Amino acid sequence: MTLHRYVPPFSLPPHGDALAADSWHVIAGRGAATLQLPAHWPSLWLPMRGRLSMQAQDAHWTLFGGEGQLWRAGALNVQASHESRWLALVAAPTVWNAAFASSADDEEPLPWRGDPGDGVREATEALAHDDDAFALLIPVLIDRQRDVAACLPRCRGRTLAHRRQALLRLLNLRHLMQCHVEADDDASIDVPWLASRAHYSPGHLIRLHRAVFGETPSDYFTRLRQARAWELVRETDMPVATITHRLGFESQSAFCRAFKHAFGMTATQARREADACAA
Repeated sequence: MTLHRYVPPFSLPPHGDALAADSWHVIAGRGAATLQLPAHWPSLWLPMRGRLSMQAQDAHWTLFGGEGQLWRAGALNVQASHESRWLALVAAPTVWNAAFASSADDEEPLPWRGDPGDGVREATEALAHDDDAFALLIPVLIDRQRDVAACLPRCRGRTLAHRRQALLRLLNLRHLMQCHVEADDDASIDVPWLASRAHYSPGHLIRLHRAVFGETPSDYFTRLRQARAWELVRETDMPVATITHRLGFESQSAFCRAFKHAFGMTATQARREADACAA
């Protein structure tokens, strides 16, 4: 195993094509930086402080301190904020697959986004200066993706490789929906748009998504939008009219009806309850 480290101030090639394809690349970043990674190279991102602005085809999103993401859905452009401190682990697919297969049967990295867990965070931080930490990182990464991997048997396909490809497509579509919860003039999130990104027919996408996740894409997107509405109402002082527009509801009355149906209270009541708890 060859492991290259880049620490600030580092001179990482601006285009990932210059990275060695047979090695691991550990990046300990501090402050503003821009990186472009090769398409289909899996990468692990952990902002420890500040934020990372991520951009890929059809989507842009932000990772904040304490979050994490394992990405493997095409070329990725990353911009770090000036106050940020972050860690990344990057390698070609063959390098990732070999490491995962050495720890478990038929394992490979699967994408996820959210709380990385203490084990992933601690092992990645140690890897920035200690080669031996690599032996700890892969098992905790495999454990972190257990819930995602549990969906694999429910995917359709003649072979394991086909089922994996189907799961990766669905996970990418769910990530797209997460990125477009708030109204976006550049994309209209509906089943035909999602199906075209996965090269499925709309009907096939609905059936496959329901079989794997127990809900349709529309059901999932509605849950995401409800959760974001709850956050904006409870955690900000944003006017309801602004929230309505931001989440793409056709009118404020439509938003208010949807909110009360989802949570059993009006947006005003939810905000007053949050203010009372804070007080």
